[in-house]
Amino acid sequence: MIHALKPENEAARIASLNELQILDSGPELNYDNIAQLASYICEVPVSLITLLAEDKQWIKARIGTDICDTERNISFCSHAILEPDELMEVQDTLLDPRFINNPLVTSDANIRFYAGMPIRAKNGEALGTLCVLDRKPHTLNDKQKEALKALAKQVESLFELRRQNLSLEKVKKELGIKNNLLKEFAGTVSHDMKMPLANMIITSDLLKAKYGGLLDDTGLNYLTYLKQSSFRLSNYITDILNHYESDTLLDTHTESFDLQDVLEQIIDLLNIKFDCEINLPEDNLTIQCNRAAFQQIFFNLIGNSLKYNNQEKIVIDVTGIEKNGYYHFSITDNGIGIPENKQEAIFELFTIVEEADRSGNRGNGIGLSTVKKLVNNLGGEISVKSVVNKGTTFYFTIKRAV
Repeated sequence: MIHALKPENEAARIASLNELQILDSGPELNYDNIAQLASYICEVPVSLITLLAEDKQWIKARIGTDICDTERNISFCSHAILEPDELMEVQDTLLDPRFINNPLVTSDANIRFYAGMPIRAKNGEALGTLCVLDRKPHTLNDKQKEALKALAKQVESLFELRRQNLSLEKVKKELGIKNNLLKEFAGTVSHDMKMPLANMIITSDLLKAKYGGLLDDTGLNYLTYLKQSSFRLSNYITDILNHYESDTLLDTHTESFDLQDVLEQIIDLLNIKFDCEINLPEDNLTIQCNRAAFQQIFFNLIGNSLKYNNQEKIVIDVTGIEKNGYYHFSITDNGIGIPENKQEAIFELFTIVEEADRSGNRGNGIGLSTVKKLVNNLGGEISVKSVVNKGTTFYFTIKRAV
């Protein structure tokens, strides 16, 4: 018996193998199916997908045997990987000096025929083989050899897909950590900034009350501007915080609640101080989903219908039905509308359509981005139709929780 030498690129080969995180993993149907096909096409009783680690040969898929692993120095595949581009065929192991007296030949395993095609990593290192075995001398014809090579390529594709998935999972985890840090940063900064802003608003009122008589119109306008700017920045910070905390809304459990009750609570929270008619759905619904996220969606959309409206009387129509496992909602207003060339972009973060709302405050382009994220996270989609100076309708769906 002759022990195989280790490939010159052994260190890189082992690194590529470890990158797959596949050693000692459980059976997988895709690999088993390929091994089954190899056994059938080559007309042999045993087929394996093997991986060569530092000291052992580990078997990912097996047909016709219960072997899980062997020592690397007695494996046939340790010889096959030395020629990564070639199929190695041993028609009779008793006639090949590399395998005479090999325990896999002389023991109950009784391997008399071997054919193995190396399986390569993306960078070219041979990680193992797709091999077929028989307990008697055997020969593959040309079609069987080509088929074995083609099946080995399919294993390579599975390995590459696994590598990419692992890489994506790593990136996803890293992004999750960074996103959490960003949320913590946004939360800390937001709370730290809100107190000074509140002090600025109070101080503006105190200055106006105590020294207003000593200031001319320009001075009073400066105080008013200072207060309005402080409010605007405070609202901006609140919207940023809501956007980054919107994912945490989904951490709360799903519950069943009454649509009419929730909408009436939202209208109360909006504290509407001008002439407004809000028509709720004629037929009430029992909603089964995340209540906190649901409330935030309607709060933002109805709030926008109120803010971006220049009519003496604001009219908002809300509809809702349940169909095929989804809730279908619409919110229609008689507001200022959205230009057609801006409708596709309004759900993007920091996209602003109008310079100022009904009260003269400038939007920040965060609210609708938050709404879209919440709708998508609840398994739905959102769209808009609008005509300038006539009104806007938002259509969105939410998947019914089971």
